[in-house]
Order: sequence, then C-alpha cells, then structure tokens
Amino acid sequence: MDASVRADTLPEAPPPAPAESFGRLGESIRRRIVGQDALVDRLLVALLCDGHLLVEGAPGLAKTSAIKELAAHIDASFHRVQFTPDLLPADLTGTDVYRPQDGSFVFQRGPIFHNVVLADEVNRAPAKVQSALLEAMGERQVTVGRTTYALPRLYLVMATQNPIEQEGTYRLPEAQLDRFLLYVRIAYPAAEVERRILELSRARAGREPGQDAPDPDAVVGESQVFAARREVLELHLAPALERYLIELVLATRGARDYGEDLRRWIGFGASPRASIALDRASRAYAWLRGRNYVSPEDIQSIAPDVLRHRLVLSYEAEAEGIDSERVVSELVARVPVP
Repeated sequence: MDASVRADTLPEAPPPAPAESFGRLGESIRRRIVGQDALVDRLLVALLCDGHLLVEGAPGLAKTSAIKELAAHIDASFHRVQFTPDLLPADLTGTDVYRPQDGSFVFQRGPIFHNVVLADEVNRAPAKVQSALLEAMGERQVTVGRTTYALPRLYLVMATQNPIEQEGTYRLPEAQLDRFLLYVRIAYPAAEVERRILELSRARAGREPGQDAPDPDAVVGESQVFAARREVLELHLAPALERYLIELVLATRGARDYGEDLRRWIGFGASPRASIALDRASRAYAWLRGRNYVSPEDIQSIAPDVLRHRLVLSYEAEAEGIDSERVVSELVARVPVP
C-alpha cells in the first residue's frame, strides 16, 4: 500500500455479523464462568428472545457472576437487588423525592431501571414487591403514584431462588412464574470442572483491579443485540415442527391422550404464552448453534426450561412424589416427533 495513503482515509471495516459477535460473546463468558455452560447458554437465549429467566441453584454456583459478565459483555448497566422480607416496592422502583428549594417533587429512579437486573433470592420479598417486579417484567414499565415510567428498551431480569433454604420465603404466584421465559435449574460441577474453577480463582486473585475486563472484540452493543433478535425471528421453522411444538404445549392441557398417569399428574396446563416462549427459545437455541433452521432436538432441549414452571401439578402427583421435571420429560418422550 502507498505510504502516502492516510489510514484514516481507508473505508471502515464492516461490523461483524450478529452470529459472529454472539459467538465471541459466548466464548468469552464461558472462559470466565467455568462449569456453567448451560446457564450461560440460557442467558443468551433469554437475551435473544427479549425475555427473563428464573434460576434455581445452591449458593456459590456463579449465578451472580454469570449475569454480571453478561451485562459487562453487552455494555449494559447492571444492578443487583437483594430481596428480603422487609423490602418495599419503592426500594425497587424508586420514589418521588421532595425538593425544598422549589417545593416540587422529583422522581428518583430505583434499581429496576437498569438494563440488566439481578433479583437475588426473589422469593424472599412480599407480595407488593413481587407485584412491582411483575409489572416491570410484563409491561416494561413502572407505575409510581399516577405516573408511569418506561423501562430501557434493552431489559433483562434474572431472578434467583435458593432450593435449600425455604424458611422466610414466599411462593411465587403462578402469574409471575409465567412471565419468566425460562426456569433454569443448575447443579454442582464435576470434579475436573471444579479443579479448573480453583485455577481460575487463583489467577484472578493475583490480578490488579480492571485487568479482568472483557475482551473489546467480545463486547456486543445494543444495535447488535437487536439485529440478532431479528435474525432469530426469521429463522426457518418447518410447518410440521411448528405443529409438533404446539402439540407439546397442548399435551399439558389434554394429557389424557398420552397416558392416564399424565392426566392424573397435571392439574392445569401451560398457557399460550408457553407456545410463544417455546417458539422463540427454540429459534434462539438453534441460532446460537450456527443453524438457520430449527430441529426437533432444539425444541426438545429447551422445552424443560420453558415448561417446568408453567405446569400446576395435582395433589395426586405431589402424593406420589412426582415433580414437574418428571412430567415434562414424559411429555417430551410421548409426543411423537414428525
């Protein structure tokens, strides 16, 4: 190249395709969050589907670290809210603050207005706080007094539950559970993975503050997120697989067609919101794997996370020790694949 040609006169390189950007993003987060590939994958699915997720797992399984890394990698504002029994709705949404200088009230926004919100131990908060969170998740707005405030266009809530400590908790209402795109359960890592976690922990302990920032090439901007969402919606879903997807959801309401045991176990089936969630999550799951079409395996892989919290089991199921995990796995096994 002629040395006289100035670098700033060269045309800018085109931005990377959404799939390439999300590939780098996923790889970068997995290097930092070891042993929780499924959780990272579901976080990306929720981001691509413009949805929220509920995560259940024991303490110390990198739930908080995973959502913080995602926020850092999409260049979004992040806030963690520790839910407690004495939490008030205003602690979450914000409140009007009186200004004695001019006798007016000014709305001071609460933590719910950040792009990415971690609702830690969400089932410890009382009903009024749950109601405020439900409005934010479902309507993308917050109402304080007579005024309604819009939330950011890029908005993701990850709520967590601790499965081993239930004293002082409130059961989440079914209406709120249905607002979560996915309900993810995570387990302890294997021995080899835990060894890698120890190595990573020791390496981080010796670094200076700021040295563990995400690789700039792995950071995805808002425009790239919205572009990726459009690609996900355009992913091909064959008509036969669309019927299969719908049949999985309908089977939760008419389970008698798939066995007397399922009919006895299911009290109430999933709503049409489940069909919408399964459609979008299956597309995102396939897109993240570099395919331009949805396969039956994509639907089956993501179906437990979409359906497990949308089923209301009967007293007979509880008496027999049957949980939603077992019911969903039976449905997936019995509904025929086209």
